[in-house]
Amino acid sequence: MAQGTVQVTHTGTSRWRRRTGEYASLAAALEAAAEGDVLTIAPGTYRENLVVQRSVTLRGPEGSPGSVRLAPADGVPLTVRASAVVQDLHVEGQDAAAPAVLVEEGAPELLDLRIVTRSSAGVEVRGGARPTVRRCTVDNPAGIGIAVVDGGGGVFEECEIVAAGQAGVAVRGGAHPRLERCRVHHTSGAGLSATGDNSALEAVGCEVYEIRGSGVQVTARATAHLTDCDVHRTTADGVTLDTDAVLTLADCRIHDIPENAVDLRSRSVLTLTRTTVRQFGRNGLSVWDPGTRVDANQCEIFDSTGDYPAVWVSDGATAVLDSCRVHDVPDALFVLDRGSRADVVDSDLFQVRNTAVSVSDGATAQLDDCRIRDAATGAWFRDHGSGGTLANCTVDATQTGVIVTKGADPTVERCTVDSPAEAGFYVSAGGRGSFLNCRVTNSGGYGFHVIDGSRTTLRKCRTERCARGGYEFADAGTDAASGSAPVVEDCTSDESAGARTPGLAAAPEPAVQTSAQSPGLLGSIPGQRATAPEAATPGNEPGASVRTSKDVLGELDTLVGLESVKREVRALIDMIEVGRRRQQAGLKAASVKRHLVFTGSPGTGKTTVARLYGEILAALDVLEKGHLVEVSRVDLVGEHIGSTAIRTQEAFQRAHGGVLFIDEAYALSPEDAGRDFGKEAIDTLVKLMEDHRDSVVVIVAGYTAEMERFLSVNPGVASRFSRTITFGDYGPDELLRIVEQQAEEHEYRLGPGTADALLKYFTELPKGPAFGNGRTARQTFEAMVERHASRVAQVTEPSKDDLTLLYAEDLPQLP
Repeated sequence: MAQGTVQVTHTGTSRWRRRTGEYASLAAALEAAAEGDVLTIAPGTYRENLVVQRSVTLRGPEGSPGSVRLAPADGVPLTVRASAVVQDLHVEGQDAAAPAVLVEEGAPELLDLRIVTRSSAGVEVRGGARPTVRRCTVDNPAGIGIAVVDGGGGVFEECEIVAAGQAGVAVRGGAHPRLERCRVHHTSGAGLSATGDNSALEAVGCEVYEIRGSGVQVTARATAHLTDCDVHRTTADGVTLDTDAVLTLADCRIHDIPENAVDLRSRSVLTLTRTTVRQFGRNGLSVWDPGTRVDANQCEIFDSTGDYPAVWVSDGATAVLDSCRVHDVPDALFVLDRGSRADVVDSDLFQVRNTAVSVSDGATAQLDDCRIRDAATGAWFRDHGSGGTLANCTVDATQTGVIVTKGADPTVERCTVDSPAEAGFYVSAGGRGSFLNCRVTNSGGYGFHVIDGSRTTLRKCRTERCARGGYEFADAGTDAASGSAPVVEDCTSDESAGARTPGLAAAPEPAVQTSAQSPGLLGSIPGQRATAPEAATPGNEPGASVRTSKDVLGELDTLVGLESVKREVRALIDMIEVGRRRQQAGLKAASVKRHLVFTGSPGTGKTTVARLYGEILAALDVLEKGHLVEVSRVDLVGEHIGSTAIRTQEAFQRAHGGVLFIDEAYALSPEDAGRDFGKEAIDTLVKLMEDHRDSVVVIVAGYTAEMERFLSVNPGVASRFSRTITFGDYGPDELLRIVEQQAEEHEYRLGPGTADALLKYFTELPKGPAFGNGRTARQTFEAMVERHASRVAQVTEPSKDDLTLLYAEDLPQLP
């Protein structure tokens, strides 16, 4: 066959159709070919835009792979609109606005194609097309490797994306491909990306690596299912889920990730089964926002390379770990913020450098039949509203088994703490907690150490072989008579010094022992202070007087930074105050809209300022109560018609007389809303704001750009707000001041050179989307305290300076 010709072998069933012809161009050969014919292309370069519209076989010569080059000057080199077979071609595209291979219809087979191009996509599948693509490679440094869009599908087997200027595989518009044993690497966007309603991606036995971005990205209500896949060596998060995304990972391996191994937000749902997560620079699992949930079963998270918790659950999210192992990490599980929850069942947390389980800011954790060992702290319930349950758990070889501070109130049942270096259970600073049928053995300190008048309940507990004593109740003072001392019933000890806790075995009354002895290294734990419990602070007791507006403004002034915010709030308060006085004098007062828009990044104090604003308005008699009710989309938007209005009305009613604070308000009006019920919530809010404009103040908050979009597409909402207040990110100096405030509050001091080291640390700290501003500063302080505790624990007789001074060496490593 002559070079540059196409041989068509007609393979019809009739004998007269079995003949061979040669054609000078691909177009002519295709024109002559009938259904079922085979077109064999001679080696050479063809500058044609090939369109296959019949079910034929198009292939290069046998034994000469890559000898046929399809390379037109522009446009789509190869378009397939039939159930054809295309094999052994080298496709080159130069048009940045068009794909190199476009599959529009039918169920064709694309076999052993080599696609080297600078196109919008190497392969694009759209519409009703369902191709089978085998052993094809795509090298497209200018665009997407494989794009499956607009309802397209198909199966991709043993294919390889060797380079992509954007995503390696992009699925959108309701498409649903399946990848089998494919490799995706060296992309400048996500390795695998699925986005949009009804979009679905399935991958089996695939490898995603060397990615400049996230390895797997699922967003905007798309779904994905990965089985037996590897994701590693990315520059961003390993797996990212956002906005109602759903992902299942089964028997997968995620490793060598500099950021979060898995990050999910905005009501996304992740299911992991028999999956390992290791060698991650930030969180192994990072779970954010109300309605977001992760379920992990028989998974292993280990070998962190950074200084962050392995599992992070915040902002109202939920995590469930069943039969999992978390080990060789700085911290195992952090749960924080009201509405956040973690349920851990039959799992092992071990080789934890700092705290195995930390619960704070009103979060809840429940651990059943779990084993914690080799950690600085087994479990720490940190502050008011934080709680949960530890049931049938064992805590071995820790510095301290369980810590409860600052009004936290967990229930601990049938748990055993063995061989703690300090206390088995330690309660201070107004911590509470109920300890039922718990046991401490071989403690280097006390078994149960309760101080600061903490109202703790101990029932049927037992201590054995505790070096300093079984039970110690210090600094109770006269609080025993007022009911703020521990309640101890049917507790026993094998210590000969049992006289330290008189009446423990039988007395139903509180058994309190006042002691002036030092709590030892436990004195370095944040929150331990010789002050009254949090519940007794002024303003929390019934009948307590309301603070004046001057007092509240004074608290506002003490906040670090936020100078422009303080000016805006003062100006608004001045307007309201002068208007009130004009009315009292019988003069007309300018109408002041009290509703506000807060914009800015997380951790910049928006919720705190909203709370103070409500309290100021109550002090000025503008609002009846001034309390804050914080909600987000999940609290307002229902699952069916009519339920959204009910939810929104209920939230508004709870805020009656106070402030309704809607965080991430832009989520009520997503860019591709469609039939989303968020619009119903907005319409209901607008009406309620008008009907109850004198009894409820509404503040909407969120990221600056998203809130600008939200207000621009909802003029009815925008017209209800008087002004927008922007909360800027904290600078290094301000972050340092927050750490200094935290240190002073918790009775620590910064040693020589520590302030300069912190300033340098905050200057160099990456300020990406996950940067938490004030929260980052507080987390840095907590990390310093825990590293300080690990350091000072090795000192036999620590001095007061040893126990209070934080040095540069206590700083966590930069991510």
